[in-house]
Amino acid sequence: MLCLGVGETGLEQSMLLIVDLEATCWEMQRAPNGDSQSIHNMEIIEVGCAVATRKGNLLNARSFLVRPTRNPVLSDFCMELTGITQSMVDAAPTLPETIEAMNAWLGDLPDDFIWCSWGNYDRLHLEAQSLLDGAQPAILARPHLNLKRIWRRTTGQKRKNGFANALAFHGLDFEGHHHRGVDDARNMARVLPYMDWSLEPELLTPPEVPV
Repeated sequence: MLCLGVGETGLEQSMLLIVDLEATCWEMQRAPNGDSQSIHNMEIIEVGCAVATRKGNLLNARSFLVRPTRNPVLSDFCMELTGITQSMVDAAPTLPETIEAMNAWLGDLPDDFIWCSWGNYDRLHLEAQSLLDGAQPAILARPHLNLKRIWRRTTGQKRKNGFANALAFHGLDFEGHHHRGVDDARNMARVLPYMDWSLEPELLTPPEVPV
């Protein structure tokens, strides 16, 4: 069960969830069958979560590992990139089971709850694989905010808008293992205080699933 920080009020108290996915990937961006890698053949191997306030107060964080089933053997490239090993995913549950655990960890979501990611890839991949595998993430019934988009609108940065560039823009060093979902999500919470949150309502993507 998640809890809010003591003494916070209003928008500062309202929590949001940052999600960063890691997925199976291959050198030269080619799946084992030769097809170009995409959300249709890459499988989620980690759902990294960070719960924070819009002021950047980190309330909770967790890594949910996932066992891929269509291409269950991770490439050396993928393991080196993410730091996630074959034994880690072999011991992990499948996506539907992982999502059940994630839903239980989040508990009852408040009415004003939103979830976020850097760009739209994570939302689109989670939607696509959840549909394919029969998983039911509770967050898909809630609005999504593209953090890259609100950061670009806030700072006026048009080109160098990758997350590493965003950290550098604010003089911040990455903490942890880059391309490890939970660490990426934690670091994204660190840039939340720099966002112009008055832009949020116009930038939200409504949920595909009715609330």
